[in-house]
Amino acid sequence: MTTTWTFDASDGVYKNHKLSVGIMRHAALNFVFVPFTKKVDGFGKQQGESVTLPYWKPLDVPSTPVLTEDNRIPIDKLEMGTRQITVQEWGRGVQYSNLMKELSVLNPKDGAQAQLREQMEACMDNGAAAAFKEAKVLFTPTSLTGGTVDTDGAFSTSALYNLTKAHMGVIRDYMANDLHVPPFNGRDYVGIFTTKALRGLKDDGALEDWWKYLRKGEVIYYSEIGRVEGIRSVECTNENALSNSVGSGSVLGEGVVFGDQAVARVEAHTPELRADPNFQGDFGRIKAVSWYGIIKFAIYWDTANDRESRVVFVGSN
Repeated sequence: MTTTWTFDASDGVYKNHKLSVGIMRHAALNFVFVPFTKKVDGFGKQQGESVTLPYWKPLDVPSTPVLTEDNRIPIDKLEMGTRQITVQEWGRGVQYSNLMKELSVLNPKDGAQAQLREQMEACMDNGAAAAFKEAKVLFTPTSLTGGTVDTDGAFSTSALYNLTKAHMGVIRDYMANDLHVPPFNGRDYVGIFTTKALRGLKDDGALEDWWKYLRKGEVIYYSEIGRVEGIRSVECTNENALSNSVGSGSVLGEGVVFGDQAVARVEAHTPELRADPNFQGDFGRIKAVSWYGIIKFAIYWDTANDRESRVVFVGSN
């Protein structure tokens, strides 16, 4: 294997060191966002570069629907809105030599595939996380029981406290009463938070153990650690997705709370691994493996409007 050859004398005699059959592995990151995205149905190959998501705008609710005998029934206008999402090409590759393959007891192709698959999963999860963070509604804890709500997609103040049960109650009530966000599952919303943010909830004694609220037949989410104020909480340890240190003195860990139809996953070509046995020619001496896909993650509703906004981003400027 090319990287294991060393000189054992000044005259340049090569010596090959024995490789262990077993391979040491880096600890895997915690990827949690992609399963909470929703694939857009009816879109795929040979259907253009964009998909348009139509929706009916809600009708105004009259102060009274009572009719009088001499008046006609009032007529409201039915209007449609749209949201357009454009897919992008994603991919990355790694090359290795045929000499490495011939001399090594370990197949570099297998190693390349394993590493690329983990890289692909990380890129997918980071992309999904970035889409959740496109939310226009933001919450910043500025006291032990409350905080600042921004509705323009930009944080206006610095966090002064870590997350508490009271903050979760504020977020939940705002989503339910002001935004009228439909729950993600049953009666509950879902929150994905960093370890530091969840530590605030644990220290506050706020988290309800998942085995106490899940009923027979219900599924526990990957990395779910408990529920508080009707928000099922999932831990994220990937700091490329959510920062574990924001706010004054890095007091806060980021998080997102969301309901149904929060982030769309548009796939023209589902990401997959590909192999090129004759990369850059030269009679097959250089080989390559890559992953490739045509995909896009995007928030469904890029507004802070009532009955449209579905995500609250917890963070700080």
